[in-house]
Amino acid sequence: MRVIWHILGILAAAYGGLALVLYLFQERLVFYPETGREIIATPGQAGLPYKDVRLTTSDGLGLHGWYVPAAQPRGTVLFLHGNAGNISHRIDSLQMFHRLGYSTLIFDYRGYGNSDGTPSEQGTYRDAEAAWRYLTEQRHIPACRIVLFGESLGGAIGAWLAARQKPAVLVIASGFTSVPDLARHFYPYLPVRWLARLSYDTEKNLQAVAAPVLIAHSPEDEIIPFEHGRTLFAAANPPKRFLELAGGHNDGFIFMRESWIKILEGFLDEHANATCVRPGESPK
Repeated sequence: MRVIWHILGILAAAYGGLALVLYLFQERLVFYPETGREIIATPGQAGLPYKDVRLTTSDGLGLHGWYVPAAQPRGTVLFLHGNAGNISHRIDSLQMFHRLGYSTLIFDYRGYGNSDGTPSEQGTYRDAEAAWRYLTEQRHIPACRIVLFGESLGGAIGAWLAARQKPAVLVIASGFTSVPDLARHFYPYLPVRWLARLSYDTEKNLQAVAAPVLIAHSPEDEIIPFEHGRTLFAAANPPKRFLELAGGHNDGFIFMRESWIKILEGFLDEHANATCVRPGESPK
């Protein structure tokens, strides 16, 4: 009996230790700013005109970004990337939006790439607000001509921003419903809802978004289960569309590049700028 109690004690200690690690170090499980922090390329090397941008957040941090203009833009994309790497790993996406006729602002969250600070949930929200202010206040781009595009973690940040602003369109690629929901998938044996200090409640924020929403997700996503994408689609208000991708979390768009671009372009053509009025124009 003593041996059994000893074993149970060891198991309880291990369980408690794992729960403590998850509670104390969950930022390290969500944010990976050191994974490819070096800027490895620029839009210019891909033949794209661009401007180096320095954004200032409401709490005084400097963020590094690129503004890639289109000659006669059909709109502007605010690109919110995922939890690893930096803006130089998304040049393919910049090329895609440029081909579609959209200018793009892409930036690194605090602690990523050449941006100052350390990442946090509230910090990434402030970062997105700084990027929004840059477009609307410094470049004087109407909100109704801004497309929010968020991949993975960026989808949660995009939903948060879209619930508080009025973008033309919100696109969420490979997004999750919330951090506690995702943690429950990876740690089903832990009381993750009690332990979670990070929320990123994409599902809740989506319910407050009035803009058209496109959700893209793959059944083969090995990091964020497909059911998260379906749940986000159900939570979104119409007009909305769901695109089923193929392939894993980081290569689903490669497997479906042409059809993905075609559907994205069609959705943007249908909804972006649909009710935007330039000075001197009559409402459509």
